[in-house]
Amino acid sequence: MRFVRYDGDQLGLLTDDGEGVIDLTDRLGLDGDEPLVEYIEGDYDAAEYEGAEPDHDVDDVEIGSPVGRPGKVIAAPLNYENHIEEAISDKDITTDEWFSIKDKGYFLKAPSSVVGPDHGIELPFEDRRTDHEIELAFVMGEEAKDVSAEEAWDHIFGYTILLDISLRGDQDRSNRKSYDTFTVIGPCVVTADEIDDPQDLQMELQLNGERRQYENTGDMVYTCADVVQYASLGATLEVGDVITTGTPEGVSELHDGDTIDAEIEDVGSMTVDVTGRDVSYADANVQKGGQE
Repeated sequence: MRFVRYDGDQLGLLTDDGEGVIDLTDRLGLDGDEPLVEYIEGDYDAAEYEGAEPDHDVDDVEIGSPVGRPGKVIAAPLNYENHIEEAISDKDITTDEWFSIKDKGYFLKAPSSVVGPDHGIELPFEDRRTDHEIELAFVMGEEAKDVSAEEAWDHIFGYTILLDISLRGDQDRSNRKSYDTFTVIGPCVVTADEIDDPQDLQMELQLNGERRQYENTGDMVYTCADVVQYASLGATLEVGDVITTGTPEGVSELHDGDTIDAEIEDVGSMTVDVTGRDVSYADANVQKGGQE
């Protein structure tokens, strides 16, 4: 099944052709702010509605992030060998500084940075480079703590696309990746039972119609289960938490007016528009001595 959150707090199923939305909110009596989490934690079964006539055309609703405000967004750094080489080449890191989740752990993205594809990306500063990164992400379906990699698969509810938008610079990684709209998730969550092998999915990102990223998830350094295992060491992963698994090579700069088309095999595709702001980082940067 492919779950979507739309028009704020409505939950639905995408039809097989991706053009319609079958409402679940009324059919199942959901009434919470996070309907997908409510569904996962409750005694509900949406399978009987998979063949129902759609209630909405997908173009007539606003597709949001499957989970509007995850408790945590956990991200694995530099999880593809070719992106490690790219980051060193771009001097985003030095040879001595590069690290993986095994070396220095994961980083967190602010839940307030999460939006759906129809919201779009807003570049915060006109004088700072901001890049796109396509990633396979997943939503946790069960609480997990100190789980093994073998057990981890059973705790994943489903898979989705995540755009990890990144401001380049010297700030802490979580700072640079947590501006508003910098975590685009969608368009749906495909339940784990419908993905034969999460480590064999082709990913593609096009920027203004030009392919920039194209990679298979089989090239991850650490698998989805490995990331869950590490993230659950001494920490509780909760239902609705989003974990994202890193990006391959091909990241490039975004500009006002750009359009991103992102697709992951068997998961879905989404189109995301980019807008800019007339704000300079140099002028907006915090200065000492601020007074009322």
